[in-house]
Amino acid sequence: MIFAIEVPAEANPLTTENLHRVLISASSADQQQLKTSAQQLQNWEKQSSYYSSLQSAYVNLSLPTEVRYLAIIQLRNGIDKYWRKSAANAISATEKALIRSRCLENGFKEPDHRLALQNALVISKIIRNDYPHDWPEVIQSIITTMRLASTEPESFLQLSRALLILLYAVKGLTTGRLVRTRNVLQDVSRMTLGPLGTIYIDKVNIWRTYLERGGDDEGGALDSIEQSLLALRILRRLIIAGYDYPNRHVEVLEFWSVIGGQIGQMLTLALQEPSSLNLGCKSLIEKHVIQMSKFHLNMAQAHPAGFSLLPDSTPLTHAYWRAISLLGETFGSQTVTLSTKIGNDGDADDEEMPVLEKVSLKGLLILRACIKMAFNPDQPLRYQQAEDKEERKRSTELMKDTLLTERFVREVMETLVTRFFVFRPRDLRDWEEEPEEWERREEGEGDVWEFSIRSCSEKLFLDMVIHYKHFLVQPLLDVFYKVATVHNTDILLKDSIYAAIGLAAPVFEQKLEFGTFLNSTLVHEAQIQQPGCSILRRRIAITLGQWLPVKEGLNRPLVYQIFHHLLNKDDRLNDQVVRVTAGRQLKNIVDPFEFEAESFIPYAPSILGSLLQLIEEVELWETKMALLNTISVIIEKMDHHISAFADQIVSLLHPLWAQAGDVHLIKQTILGLLSSLVNSMKQDSRRYHPMIISLVENSVDPSSEIRVYLIEEAMDLWSAILIQTPSPASQEIISLARQLLPMYESASEVLRKAFEITELYIQLIPQHFFSEAPVFLRPLASLLATTKREAVGLITDLVELLIRTADHLDGFQGVANLTTHLISSEFLSVLLVGLRGAYDAHQTTGPNRPSTYINGLVETDYLSVLARLALASPSLFLSALTTAIPNVSVESILSWLLTEWLSHLDNVPNPEKRKLSCLALTALLETNEPWILGRLQELMTLWTDLIAELVDEDNRGTDCLVWWNAKNHQPDGPEAPADERRRSLSFADPVHRIDLKGFVREKLQVAVEACGGRDTFESMWLVNLDTEVVRAFGALGVV
Repeated sequence: MIFAIEVPAEANPLTTENLHRVLISASSADQQQLKTSAQQLQNWEKQSSYYSSLQSAYVNLSLPTEVRYLAIIQLRNGIDKYWRKSAANAISATEKALIRSRCLENGFKEPDHRLALQNALVISKIIRNDYPHDWPEVIQSIITTMRLASTEPESFLQLSRALLILLYAVKGLTTGRLVRTRNVLQDVSRMTLGPLGTIYIDKVNIWRTYLERGGDDEGGALDSIEQSLLALRILRRLIIAGYDYPNRHVEVLEFWSVIGGQIGQMLTLALQEPSSLNLGCKSLIEKHVIQMSKFHLNMAQAHPAGFSLLPDSTPLTHAYWRAISLLGETFGSQTVTLSTKIGNDGDADDEEMPVLEKVSLKGLLILRACIKMAFNPDQPLRYQQAEDKEERKRSTELMKDTLLTERFVREVMETLVTRFFVFRPRDLRDWEEEPEEWERREEGEGDVWEFSIRSCSEKLFLDMVIHYKHFLVQPLLDVFYKVATVHNTDILLKDSIYAAIGLAAPVFEQKLEFGTFLNSTLVHEAQIQQPGCSILRRRIAITLGQWLPVKEGLNRPLVYQIFHHLLNKDDRLNDQVVRVTAGRQLKNIVDPFEFEAESFIPYAPSILGSLLQLIEEVELWETKMALLNTISVIIEKMDHHISAFADQIVSLLHPLWAQAGDVHLIKQTILGLLSSLVNSMKQDSRRYHPMIISLVENSVDPSSEIRVYLIEEAMDLWSAILIQTPSPASQEIISLARQLLPMYESASEVLRKAFEITELYIQLIPQHFFSEAPVFLRPLASLLATTKREAVGLITDLVELLIRTADHLDGFQGVANLTTHLISSEFLSVLLVGLRGAYDAHQTTGPNRPSTYINGLVETDYLSVLARLALASPSLFLSALTTAIPNVSVESILSWLLTEWLSHLDNVPNPEKRKLSCLALTALLETNEPWILGRLQELMTLWTDLIAELVDEDNRGTDCLVWWNAKNHQPDGPEAPADERRRSLSFADPVHRIDLKGFVREKLQVAVEACGGRDTFESMWLVNLDTEVVRAFGALGVV
């Protein structure tokens, strides 16, 4: 019996016996054994010879298969972690060599396919790292084994395993993006393509001969089919990824021709009815056909020029079109009657896509690639030689002249619209049986169109209409005018034609009188009460959603009436698909700029009620999210008019939040909707604050498990609340501010949003923030020297705002209290240390120059904080300097600080920042101290330059940064409370309140009087100044 490991995991030495015992225990179903064994294996990971011992266990055929499987899995995982030389505890070179030496030998003869596959993955990972430098012979060894085994029937296993190993080796190399890996793959392609192509052709000939003539060796024929399929999978990857210009290589041209001839024959075999093939053989042949079609598609997408220049690419594309046309004959439903009968209209209820449909899908994708070649080819990143440019030019011409002829394009367009835009019987059954799931699948976004015939047909149709509208638009319009009448009862044809007109709405916008069509036809068709009209109603909703964003001047109230009707659950034809589709499309109806809330208001109660009812009705969370997004757009567009319906909306959200559980996407959507609601309702949203603040608090709580999923949306909602909340704030909002502190340690985007919210709080509850300043300033001080420039700017902006607000509200005492907090939190010390480092760096040159983390923009931000303090109170500023840098005289501090400050101002591009520093330095003149008066020449140069820059000669020579008339800066419409608070503070900002010229005159006069008069001032401080500097300053007329 298998027994538990009794000794502690770390006390078990690595021996063969112990390893086998642990692997056996790890394969058991006992959870305790699994846990102990996993811990033991993890402890052995870093021990020498562990991975070679795992390989020994894998190659030991006497061990149980599950044990061997676990051993090779552990080896594979270890190669990921420890094979690279740069990895910590990397596998030694000796052990690597031992592992490599046994990989191929045992891989070629491994009888179990599962184990062979894992061993192939191991070899693939090693080749990706070691070939060709540390394992140069590996590819040649595989090729040699393949050649020998392909000539000996009894070596079937060896050949199959060699092909499997090569397949995964090539797969691994094709994932590489480095130039070295690509070069290696190209070398492998040249070595391998010839012998592999020979094996492929030989094996195909063997099994095709058997199928045509019969014989006794059915097993050998099946083996050959499997081997030819493996070879084909490898060849496809080698040619696509291993050649930059495949059309220039003879071996590729030969293989291309072989595949081109075989795909039609194999497809005929696969489609033959009744089939003479057994299911296994037929399935393998179908896989050959799929691999060939993938090869053609990959060539068209990865090497478009090469595809068009390869032999017979145009006939090949036409052959794909014939297959598509064949599928089109039985694709669409012939009736709108829903039936669950299997095989209705040739459509079996089979989850697996038939081979003809798979091939046709690849054909449609190839046609899309051909149109892209002709009209929008990718621009290569690498340098193009003359030959490359010529090939690209020839390929474009070939596509336009030989493939995409007018006749062919018309045929494709007609087939797409009449055959592939039509619903299949399977679609109609799914509509009835799984309406919500079907609607979600049809609405699928992203790249899902690549896996659906109808969706891909729509993409191809749109490509063609865009590029060939000069001869496609009119025929489509002719058909449309014939079909688009109330009396036409061919619903499926109408659906397909309306789908075409809707898809191409931007193209038809100037050609089709859609307003007339809406008034005369659509509004009546939406009300027809006949079986099958659900299909038409769904299409009407989609068509309106496609046309309203591109067509101006439509009768929007009539459109709202139609959607009001389509969302009415009491109408039996408005099934769930119709109503959900209308709910989704309504977003496109109300989103355009043309939307006017007044015309929507009469329909809002019923439409919103129907949407909310539908959200409760549907089960898929994705559908609920889509409908909530529609409501969110309605809220944004209706603005304050939504207040009348807010109770109805909010009453749904709270239970929906509770039902969502771990479905975090729906909670994100709810938070986003609430943000829209708060912004639209403005101050009226306060009645929902208790519920909203509770959601925000739970979503941003550091101990909450949902925080990582909802933090961004919750912070957007939090910000919206603060923006729309008038003063005074409620206690719930104030208490929420403490949740900001953990966010100061978060990632960049969360940190940025936290700073924005902090700014809103400072404006909303400044007195609270002054009392709590030490708590908030400490983490900001620690962030100051460690974060990126953008974050530093946000931090200093917050501190500037605090100083401005304190000065505006409480004057000298407010700034004094705040300065005390700046010192106690060491915020001011961090600023000064950083500036001193910048000064030392700027005073030194050469290789030994000290480094500084303060760059130009960060230094500007640092100096702006000091400027705010100095401008608010020069005496407080000087006192703060000596307190922040104890045991150093103020003269010593200002000696280097003013030197750095004045020299840096030449590099400040922002005129507001320059004016702020200029005002602060000028304010220091009132101290009448030598350390500032001795810098008059530098100050006069600064005054002269900045006054000349800021004086507005067209406005009586005033300072252009001063906001003289507050009314000119008031908004025309309603203003959010936060915007009003921000505007009020901006008007109080000295930068926008003080005229620089008058301020300089005032402070100079104070300095002159303090010196004892003009003569004394001139003899003491002006006599040694540069006369040109004094003359230029005097020309300004300041004094």
